[in-house]
Amino acid sequence: GYYQKATKKVNNPIATMEVENFGTIKMELYPEFAPESVANFIALSNRGFYDGKTFHRVVKDFMIQCGSVNGDGTGTLKISDLKEDNLKEAKKNLLNIEGEGSVSYITCNVSDSNDIQKLMDFAVKEYKEVDIWINNAGVNQPDKAIWELEDKSINTLIDVDLKGTIYGSKIAAIQMIKQGHGAIYNVEGYGSNDAHQLGLNMYGTSKRAVTYFTESLAQELDVKNTGVIAGKLSPGIMITPFTTHSLGEDKIDLPAKTKKVYNILGDTPDVVAKFLVDKMVVNNKNNAKINWLTNSKAFFRFMTAGFNKRDFFSEDSKLTNTQSEK
Repeated sequence: GYYQKATKKVNNPIATMEVENFGTIKMELYPEFAPESVANFIALSNRGFYDGKTFHRVVKDFMIQCGSVNGDGTGTLKISDLKEDNLKEAKKNLLNIEGEGSVSYITCNVSDSNDIQKLMDFAVKEYKEVDIWINNAGVNQPDKAIWELEDKSINTLIDVDLKGTIYGSKIAAIQMIKQGHGAIYNVEGYGSNDAHQLGLNMYGTSKRAVTYFTESLAQELDVKNTGVIAGKLSPGIMITPFTTHSLGEDKIDLPAKTKKVYNILGDTPDVVAKFLVDKMVVNNKNNAKINWLTNSKAFFRFMTAGFNKRDFFSEDSKLTNTQSEK
């Protein structure tokens, strides 16, 4: 069967579904009760995501359950990283999440376009198409001035933080143009807004270039009438090992002042990821910027810092504090 397009122009959208060997089903959606779920459902329907999906369970007068990736209510999650040990740990953690399914992984060095192509082939083989591609890989730099950095460190920062994004965008664009649809998102960072700080010269240079590159990519996709869009993700300050380690290896001894700012403005990945994913799924605008840490949110954080004590860097915190504002 297939789903006809629903609309957001009425208070309660009506989705019409044609089911093979059955007939027509009409569903009234309630955005006032489940705004994110309704918005996601409409966006996915309009992209044809549900076309040809199978009902694997029908309970009379109760529910219809659609199959997922495998058509049977289960699915396979694909993840990638440069280091296999990290992938094994991530797979273990993901499998502990309640639900059915499996997790598989592939190593990928984003500074090698051949590795990125293998990752794309890996995804297409399983899912047939790629709807959203996020270039998120990055490394932090040592807290040093430019003349103190080794050439090897400079090359790694440029290769991963900038060239990896360029390679990934190119390979994603080729696949999505072939499909006729898709969205590419590149992650901004410190320097994208022209901010400067000692010890972030090359990282900031790379991220400023990523912003310019993404805007140019969006323009090219539009001028060429590809049906593909590109946008920027601005996650703010995410508290991860990236924050405290340079080049993915060496620990950075953050100054007390920096830790104080991070404790006020920082968030754990699960908080930021939910916000970004919900926005990406429903976005259909080219050159969009999805920004988590807005100026108003940062202002609120600073104004309430005295009442909302957070410490992401204490021995017992383990980055578990996820308190935030919507």
